[in-house]
Amino acid sequence: MRTHLPRVLQHHLAALRMLLAFTVITGIGYPLLVTGIAQAGLSHQANGSLLTTNGTPVASSLIGQNFTLPKKNPDDAQEPLRPDPKWFQPRPSVGGYDPMNSGASNLGPNNTDLIRTVRIRRAAVAAFDGVPPASVPADAVTASGSGLDPEISPAYAYEQVDRVAKARHLAPAEVKALVAQHVQGRVLGFLGQRSVNVVELNHALAGLM
Repeated sequence: MRTHLPRVLQHHLAALRMLLAFTVITGIGYPLLVTGIAQAGLSHQANGSLLTTNGTPVASSLIGQNFTLPKKNPDDAQEPLRPDPKWFQPRPSVGGYDPMNSGASNLGPNNTDLIRTVRIRRAAVAAFDGVPPASVPADAVTASGSGLDPEISPAYAYEQVDRVAKARHLAPAEVKALVAQHVQGRVLGFLGQRSVNVVELNHALAGLM
């Protein structure tokens, strides 16, 4: 004789079957499908937009980084970073380009601390690049919203050409042409501003050597 399960138990078993079915569909099937599509059509982006040298990943074009000289005392955490004149420099980063410390300073344009910091940065960039302070672009002295953006303005990239060329004993025209090759237009032709990915630019610069 067939035994009928209590209605409450039947409802619980139905719910359990639905849970298992959707777990398989949304927790296993869907991620595998999306991963397969991404790897088939956008493998470079799906794997982190990595830049490689001799097959070894050296950076991600999505995350900015410092291009600095080695510390005089590697054990001194308080020793300030010194920009390396052989590389194009990124814009400042509040978190020091630490991927675990993304964010902005949240200081307004009238904040006295920010104004003083910008003034100090402008003088330092002008002296480092050998240009008048008035010609230093805004992105050379202000951090981005995330503090990790790898893009700088074309103006800031071109400003650094002579300094990089001199440090590497290259013709300024050759370095300037390299910058021109890495100028990216606006998204869809009208969103945002033209930019230069400084990580990709420095990766190409290393290839010249």
